[in-house]
Amino acid sequence: MRKSRWIGVGLTVSALVLSGCSAGPAGTNVAQDTKAPLELWTRTTPGGAGEQATKRLAEAFEKATGFKVQVTAIFDDFETKLAQRAAQRDLPDIVMNDVTQVGTLKSQGLVREIEQGKIKHAAELTEQALKSNQTPDGKLYGLPYSAQASALLIRKDWREKLGKSVPQSWPELVDLAKAFTTGDPDGNGKNDTAGLNATLSTKRGYASWYFSNFLWAAGGDFITEAGGGKYKPSMSTPESVTAVQWFRDLGCKDNVIQPGSVTMPTPATNETFEAGKAGMYVVGPYLLPRFDKALGKDKYEVVPMPKGAKNADVLAEGLSIYMMAGSPNQAGQDAFGDFAISADGQKIGMEGDSAFIVQLPVNKNIDISQVRPDPRWKTYAEIYAKSGHYAPSIPNWTPVRQDTADTVSALIADCKLDTKAELAKLDTKLTATLQQQGISAS
Repeated sequence: MRKSRWIGVGLTVSALVLSGCSAGPAGTNVAQDTKAPLELWTRTTPGGAGEQATKRLAEAFEKATGFKVQVTAIFDDFETKLAQRAAQRDLPDIVMNDVTQVGTLKSQGLVREIEQGKIKHAAELTEQALKSNQTPDGKLYGLPYSAQASALLIRKDWREKLGKSVPQSWPELVDLAKAFTTGDPDGNGKNDTAGLNATLSTKRGYASWYFSNFLWAAGGDFITEAGGGKYKPSMSTPESVTAVQWFRDLGCKDNVIQPGSVTMPTPATNETFEAGKAGMYVVGPYLLPRFDKALGKDKYEVVPMPKGAKNADVLAEGLSIYMMAGSPNQAGQDAFGDFAISADGQKIGMEGDSAFIVQLPVNKNIDISQVRPDPRWKTYAEIYAKSGHYAPSIPNWTPVRQDTADTVSALIADCKLDTKAELAKLDTKLTATLQQQGISAS
């Protein structure tokens, strides 16, 4: 059994208030032992490819440094189980999870600040990836080890059959979506194809996650920084209203979004695209191996999203390494993070055709074309570098994403709702959320 460890700050997790032994920074009062094994939790399916890839990275780290690592893969109820361990004052040493968790983990006192000077390879990180792990005060609470951005997947065989070009603008995107919906691109004589595959379920905020690829390109935003670490809601601004109305028309007016989209989380939309029921899909690179197998890589193409009213910004995401508070082996934590972001560690994470944990490298010394010759990966890398847009690192992004998803999904589901009125209501909710987190500009 692991030694119980005190966390050196007060923190609130699931209504449990844990008091540490001192008022100092998280974890500073814990006796250190550089020989203590590191317990690593990764949010992935137990027994799956992600777990195996993480174990390969851990084994290479052990061989290179002598530190010992125990990998545990958890997918369901990850945050709940982490909160339970926090209540026991016995957090794992390292957590590998989404970059959007940085604000939440920091505000709960579950992670310690990372001293960038102690991470040798931190200087090799891309500025974009590094900033995504910083809180508004500029401090670093996570190390990025993988990045990704959205691209537009198009059924190339359908597009060429219908004599259409790759869309370069939103009107051209709509035109292609209509052709895929009404032009019988699969040639089966049935009206059973949709132009755009969209994840618009409220579950885990999927509708907000998907819609962000259009909102930012139109010049809108969920919340806008007002200076001094404060934010104001932005879903009722003219730019955001225009973006929502345009997107809503795809479903309510043009009828080019797949049936049942408002109840579909990502697993269902993935199945829709690979089953040949939709012609376009905005998604990250992690599905390439799956779609290559299901459709054949010659059947679809990967292209940048067409420019919106402002730009071609798309959702950027990533995975981060968090140094959990209370670890008796902070030297080991730092060493693992340093190894994972090094060129060697990144290449290990990119190994394989499907069992990889690094989508796009965050180490600027790696040329993705040298590791993955498939030109589609270079396309994704270029999109990320030019147009990748991360969600802000506020104390808790989840309620912002969820409230927005609820509204966007409802507007698609009920075409009689008033767009401006619903977005005004949403901004009222977002104001309350920002106030609760102490970051409201009003």
